[in-house]
Order: sequence, then structure tokens, then C-alpha cells
Amino acid sequence: MTLLRTGRRVLGAALISLAVTAGTTACSSSDAPGDGSSGSSSYTVWDPYPQYDDGSAWVQLLSKCGTDAGVSIKRTAYDTSDLTNKALLAAQQGNSPDVLIVDNPVVSTLAEAGVLTTTQENKLDVSAISPNLIAAGTIGGKSYGVPIGANTLALYYNKAVLRAAGVDIGSVKDWASLTAALGAVKAAGKKGITFSGIGTEEGSFQFLPWFWGSGADLRKLDSPEAVASLQLWTDWLKQGYAPNSVINNTQTTSWQEFATGGYAFAENGTWQLGNAEKAGFEYGIIPIPGRDGGTAAAPTGGEFVSIPVQKETGRYDTSKKLVQCLTNTENSYATVSALNYVAPTSAVQDKQLAANPELKVWVEAVKAAKGRTSDELGTKYPKISEPLWTAVQGALSGSKSPADALAAAQATAAAATK
Repeated sequence: MTLLRTGRRVLGAALISLAVTAGTTACSSSDAPGDGSSGSSSYTVWDPYPQYDDGSAWVQLLSKCGTDAGVSIKRTAYDTSDLTNKALLAAQQGNSPDVLIVDNPVVSTLAEAGVLTTTQENKLDVSAISPNLIAAGTIGGKSYGVPIGANTLALYYNKAVLRAAGVDIGSVKDWASLTAALGAVKAAGKKGITFSGIGTEEGSFQFLPWFWGSGADLRKLDSPEAVASLQLWTDWLKQGYAPNSVINNTQTTSWQEFATGGYAFAENGTWQLGNAEKAGFEYGIIPIPGRDGGTAAAPTGGEFVSIPVQKETGRYDTSKKLVQCLTNTENSYATVSALNYVAPTSAVQDKQLAANPELKVWVEAVKAAKGRTSDELGTKYPKISEPLWTAVQGALSGSKSPADALAAAQATAAAATK
């Protein structure tokens, strides 16, 4: 079946069911379809933020953008995985929303299916966007939307636990010094580090900073560097530096472990800052270190604001105004503040830092971050990620050595991405 544009194909059922996401959200608030009439003063926006109700800063911002563009906004919020499926189905029916906000790994899926227009077609300026962020939505040299903001991973630490173990956080600069700190913490009778190693995309998301921090490449899962990264996690479990619960931990349950106050470190994201303030103990944050020092590339979370293909092309001009309202330098600060993201441009990041210097570690982490679908992986990424998280599960459970687990993962990924 051909859809929307000559030469582009609809992806099959496997991609219809694709759900690549770094986290989980609540259920959809509505199942309303898009409004395809060119003369309508109502423009539809679909987003993956059902946690934000009509009184939230986010929804108020959407309404303001509609008012500024001279239209009303009909907003529908979906769970991230549900949104991908709904967007593909709506495109098949020729009934896409005017503006679609999707998790960055999904952009390549929708682009390949012919669902999205490019920023070049709509003359959306993305020149100020950090190259590492726009890369997540770039396929074949064309970008299919504008990053609305970004989040990523870093290491939270409990100051009291480290003090009790005699660990100076300034000494933690690479894998060896981090492992030494975990050993000191265990010797002091405390718990080391918690993270999410669950057998889903969350597990891959949390493993990638260590994978990339070793110098490994997703196109070769069984490289010596990749084996070293999985050996690191496996050794931490064997030595009692990380709990066995990490095998089933989501990012939420991992955070709950850290919030008990007994752990020295937790790998988690910007979205836990509010919970960190409520934890009841002094905490700090450092970037995830690379194997030999420096900041490891962590995967970017966050969404792209895109304009789906429409039958009525006259709607594009107003859709462009809505996207610009949410993403231009003047308004981006309001958008990222409403969504608790790091801005995708240096100019707005500087504004965020001026307002809150404690965001410095997150801004640095985002600058070093990398899209999961970057390196032109596109829709190959899910076919690599699943074997990767399966390998992590096999090694952490002890059923396979890291080398054997990753060798099997590479064989599976290679066959799936031919």
C-alpha cells in the first residue's frame, strides 16, 4: 500500500506496534482524530504528555500559541507508545493532526512511513539547534522536526553516604575511580549504586552511557569495548556494589531505591530533580564518567515537534507558526520550563543557567548526549536495542558471560538489520 507520497512506503505491522521510549506515562486522555479541514480555525496538536492537564503551564502555552496564530487548539495527549500507533493509523486514513510531538526515536519510523514533512519543506530554521540533538531526527540529511527540548542521564549521589565512606566525589572521574568509590561505600556498610537494567528500552537507555563511554558502537555490539561495558555492570553485581534488583528495575523503581537514603549513587534523569528535592537528604549530581575519564555520551530523551503530511497543504503555514511558537529562541525558554527540559540551543541553555546555576551538570550532559537513532541508524535502532537489552539481562542474571551475551546480540541485530 502506498501512502501520502510517491516512493514512500507504509511500514508493516511490526513498526505499527513499535514503542521506543525512555520512560512510561499515564493512559491517553482522549482518542480524538485530527481535523483535516483546510478552512477550520481549529488546529489539532497531539502530544505524549497526558500528565499535564488543562491548567498546566504546558497546555496554557499551547493555547497561547494558538491565539497568537489566530486559531484555537484542539489538543490530545497520548501515552508515548499509543501515540506512535495512532499517528501511523491516522496517516493511513489521511487524517493526521496538524502538529505532532513525538519521542525522538520515533521520528525515523514516522519519517520512513511518509508521515512527516521535513523542516526544509516548511522552511523551519533549525540552524541554532545543537547538532547532536537535531541528529536524532535527521535521516538522509533531512530533518523531520524541531527538538522541543532534551533530557538525559547523570549520576545522583548521596553526600552523607559518601562522607561516611570517606569518598571525595571530586575523585570520581572514570570507571576505575567510580568502582573504587563503590568498594569504599560497601566497606563502610552502605549500598553502592542502583540503576535500571530491565529487559525493555529503559534498560538499553540506561546502559548506553556505559556502552558509549567505553568507545563502543551500536553497529558492533560484540566489540571488546562493548564487552568491557557489560563486564562493568556484571562485576558490580557480583561484588555486591549494585543490587540484584537492577535486573528488573525500571527507572522509577531504581529511583525509589535511591530515595531510601541508603545508596551512594543512582543513575537517573533530569525528570527526578523534583523528587530529589523531596528526598530528605543532601544530594549532588555528576555526569556519567567515560571509561578513561571525561563525560560519557548519554542518550537524549525528549521530543520533536513535527508537521505531518496533510491533504490540505494550505494548513501548513499555520502549523509552521505553531511549531515556531513552541521552539523559537524567544519562546523556547517558556516551553522547556513548562516541560522541565534542557533547551536545545546554547542561547536558551545560557538563560536557563542564569536562572538556575544548578542545571549546569545537566546542560553539560545534554551537550555530550547522543540520539539513539543517530549515526543514520534510524529504524534500525529498535532492531539493535532489543538484542542489546537481552544481552544485558543475560549477563546480569548470570546465564551468559558478557562476551557470549553480546556475541549473540550482534548476530541477532546483524540479521535483523540486513
